[in-house]
Amino acid sequence: IRPKGDMNVFRGTVTDAPDFDPSADAEGLYNAMKGIGSDKETILDLVTSRSNAQRQEIIAAYKSSFGQDLIEDLKYELTGKFERLIVSLMRTPAYHDAKEIHDAVKGAGTNEKCLIEIMASRNNKQIHEMVEAYKDAYGSDIEEDIIADTSGHFKKMLVVLLQGTRDESGVVDADLVEQDAQDLYAAGEEQWGTDEAKFIMILGNRSVTHLRMVFDEYEKITELSIEDSIKNELSGDFETLMLAVVQCIRSVPMFFARRLYKSMKGLGTADNTLIRIMISRSEIDMLDIRECFRLRYEKSLYNMIKDDTSGDYKRTLLNLCGGDDDLAGEFFPEAAQIAYKMWEISSMTKVQLRPTVRPASSFDPAADAQALRKAMKGFGTDEDAIIDIVAQRSNAQRQEIRQTFKSLLGRDLMKDLKSELSKNLERLIIGLMLSPAEFDAKMMRKAMEGAGTDEHALIEILVTRSNEEIHAMNAAYQAGYKKSLEEAIQSETSGHFCRILVSLVQGAREEGPADLERANADAQELADACNAESDDMEMKFMSILCTRSFPHLRKVFQEFVRCSNKDIEQIIKKEMSGDVKNAFYAIVCSVKNQPSYFADRLYKAMKGLGTDDRALIRIMVSRCEIDLFNIRKEFKDTHDVSLHEFIQVETMIVSRSLCLLTLLVAVFSSLCGVFFSHGLCVSHILLLLLW
Repeated sequence: IRPKGDMNVFRGTVTDAPDFDPSADAEGLYNAMKGIGSDKETILDLVTSRSNAQRQEIIAAYKSSFGQDLIEDLKYELTGKFERLIVSLMRTPAYHDAKEIHDAVKGAGTNEKCLIEIMASRNNKQIHEMVEAYKDAYGSDIEEDIIADTSGHFKKMLVVLLQGTRDESGVVDADLVEQDAQDLYAAGEEQWGTDEAKFIMILGNRSVTHLRMVFDEYEKITELSIEDSIKNELSGDFETLMLAVVQCIRSVPMFFARRLYKSMKGLGTADNTLIRIMISRSEIDMLDIRECFRLRYEKSLYNMIKDDTSGDYKRTLLNLCGGDDDLAGEFFPEAAQIAYKMWEISSMTKVQLRPTVRPASSFDPAADAQALRKAMKGFGTDEDAIIDIVAQRSNAQRQEIRQTFKSLLGRDLMKDLKSELSKNLERLIIGLMLSPAEFDAKMMRKAMEGAGTDEHALIEILVTRSNEEIHAMNAAYQAGYKKSLEEAIQSETSGHFCRILVSLVQGAREEGPADLERANADAQELADACNAESDDMEMKFMSILCTRSFPHLRKVFQEFVRCSNKDIEQIIKKEMSGDVKNAFYAIVCSVKNQPSYFADRLYKAMKGLGTDDRALIRIMVSRCEIDLFNIRKEFKDTHDVSLHEFIQVETMIVSRSLCLLTLLVAVFSSLCGVFFSHGLCVSHILLLLLW
């Protein structure tokens, strides 16, 4: 594996053109722009096949030959995003960065994300050159302009980074590594409040090699990753900046892969971000960024650009991208190395799971039972009152309310709720009123009843439940449906997929920490199985993935990278198919980061034209007392939008879904004691009337 940061190996996609003739290129560009219209294909092909240094020679030759400014001519001839992209390619890296910073701070608002991206990712030399270019281009001091446009600890960290004084010696003092890790712990997790200055000093000045070792030591001390601690201790733009610095310390290519993905996913494209990154990294590490992109997002950067852009703009970006990794079908050194480190971090980090729904204080089940009865009797139903009670009680308290409702009123609360509510609101309220085991059993039943089978639901539930939860679900299924869950699964599924589900439904997964010697053996067995016949490979994967403990599997997947120079996720996606692939992939994702797995499931439930309400309800109900707070954080980190906002935007705004939306918001907001007004429903109804 090539050492990370090896500057002797060129990892860009744009190189010096052989047999370069700047005068000939200048004439070619002049001819492409003269007359009516312009030959855009010639322009983009020529510009993207020359290095930046060669482009500067072309600019000089153009002025010498034709007495005109090439950049001004390009601006005149081209338009829109294509013009921005081509013109930006003609600037030197330092002047391009300087312009991006200037655009980020000028005018009424500030583009904090642009400031963060550039300042967190540039080395000392790049920062010094940018400072000089800014002074030359705009006649002002970049530090003064940034100070005038930012504030607080965010401003202080930007100023520290702007000095370009990070230690680049590569020398590491082991004693200082331990001291810095202890200092970061004392500045945050160990005390009430946060010593932000300590975070700024250490993360803003220490060398990359040193900080990687500090992060490892920090995880040993706290059982938390430095990223999780930053999320716990910091907030706002300062938090985002510090996370970006940490991400760049760990892997600059992975940082840019994330930025590129976020620039293109969803409705619309952040073209300025896309242009800036594709230009700035095309002669540095675009090959590594491509590898990281494919590793993390299951899709090549080339294909995402192809799907998300159009015309000459698209063709220029694809030239800068340099190739389609999906077509190549290879596993690359940088991606394998990063995968190894990701599994190492996953195995070392102890995640503190945090719910969003907790037991209500001063709980009075009799009063709640009476209030629910009042909300349902007479003409109409007071849905707001039902939501207020159900969403602010723990499941154990709801079970008390059910029992008290029957004892006091002689009525079945579940039947009353079913008769008063409808569709998704009824599903959600009833789901919350069931015990976790009853709810899981019902969700398994719903996934298998009728004409089709919801394989994704079966996988999600069985992969993510503990042995104890699976045993309770089995008992609830048998009691509720007079049939064993295993029999139901066998009647609805087949082949290796059926075998995987049957293995999981036994609730016999090993528990406890990793056995290092056995993990190495398991990893080698998986690596050897990759060369076997498909059936043998799937059976071997099942024997390990479905039985070993999650801590053990984290170590197995880490060592698998060492054994094979490949990542387990990529192997599963490349070598397997259908439900078997989905099941194994879900296990791997859940082992790596279960809250992130659920965040992805929620995103997929809501993106696109329709909403998978059943999946949305299933996850929100089942995780609100376990790790929904963690899921929210992972959702925001991955998709750059809060789960709250996404639900508001993506949930269908029809009258019977409005209270469902309010309840979902209430469920995951209750941790902070914040409940959004049920007038939210009213505002959405008014919007419907406006349509």
